[in-house]
Amino acid sequence: MHHTLSSWAIKEMTALELGLHFQMVVAAKGRMEAFQIPQLRQNYITHMESGNQTHASQFLLLGFSAKSEIQCLLFGLFLCIYLVAFTGNLLIILAICSDSQLHIPMYFFLSNLSFADICFTSTTVPKMLLNIQTQRKVITYAGCLSQTFFFFVFGCVDNLLLTVMAYDRFVAICHPLHYSVIMNPQFCGMLVLGSWCISVIGSLLETLTLLKLSFCTNMEIPHFFCNLPEVLKLTCSDTFINNLVVYFVTIVLGIFPLSGILFSYSQIFSSILRISSARGKYKAFSTCGSHLLVVSLFYGTGLGEYLSSAATSSSRKSLVASVMYTIVTPMLNPFIYTLRNKDVKGALSRLLGRVVTLSVRTIIGLS
Repeated sequence: MHHTLSSWAIKEMTALELGLHFQMVVAAKGRMEAFQIPQLRQNYITHMESGNQTHASQFLLLGFSAKSEIQCLLFGLFLCIYLVAFTGNLLIILAICSDSQLHIPMYFFLSNLSFADICFTSTTVPKMLLNIQTQRKVITYAGCLSQTFFFFVFGCVDNLLLTVMAYDRFVAICHPLHYSVIMNPQFCGMLVLGSWCISVIGSLLETLTLLKLSFCTNMEIPHFFCNLPEVLKLTCSDTFINNLVVYFVTIVLGIFPLSGILFSYSQIFSSILRISSARGKYKAFSTCGSHLLVVSLFYGTGLGEYLSSAATSSSRKSLVASVMYTIVTPMLNPFIYTLRNKDVKGALSRLLGRVVTLSVRTIIGLS
């Protein structure tokens, strides 16, 4: 009797264990099936992240108007502006490289500025044109970080090169007898290389701090590119370190270069005023007039973008200011340096003449 009860107890325990095991398998299978459903998987991830935070996989660039007819108009307008900016800056680079008369520090810096402008516009405009054309406004997390990094790199290079060019004009006007000694090829190369290296380091500081951030469920950026202030508004993490880095980089790569430009031009104007003849004053001022206009345009539009984003909540006004800063200014720079500079105009004419001659010879040869 005792042996029969033991056998019955063992069977009952075995059946109970099998039942529990079966229930665990069914529950596990249900969790796996639920995890395979995208919406439930997103809810699961959101639930697992503390504070309803998640690591972003993509952002949505809202950009401009959603009306199709306006989108077509914007596509044509921005495509034309981009092609003009790209072609104009490329022609300046080719003209300077092909003409030995322009192999001097001022035009060496100008060719680097034109290259930075090409890269600056190419960081944001092609992606914007693609989004307008395909009506797909998504940018990946990695793409957003890359765009932010290169936008700051080329923007900072522009800023530092303008400072270097101001120093070049300062030496040329205030210390003309020592110009060739001070602005020697090695020193000019170091100035350009230093501008690129400092810009890369500053951009890395601002971009790497984004990697530790978690974002809320709203991934919409009311802009046509990944503008850092707009990206920081979407995060649920503490942005104290990010803001600290932004202020530090702004002071080092923004305020200091601007102070250098203002100091250089204060010395330049002081030297020009000491020139007795009106012809001498005009000649001295004409050598820095184009650069002064470009500096005013660069900092004027940049300050306008900052003030528009800080003073108003209207995304439309901020977009217009950003377009002026990121697209229109690089397009105008070639015209400013070409129309006000006989040397550049002459080099461009000779370059285009050689291109036309070569094209005619090629066509005749093929026929």
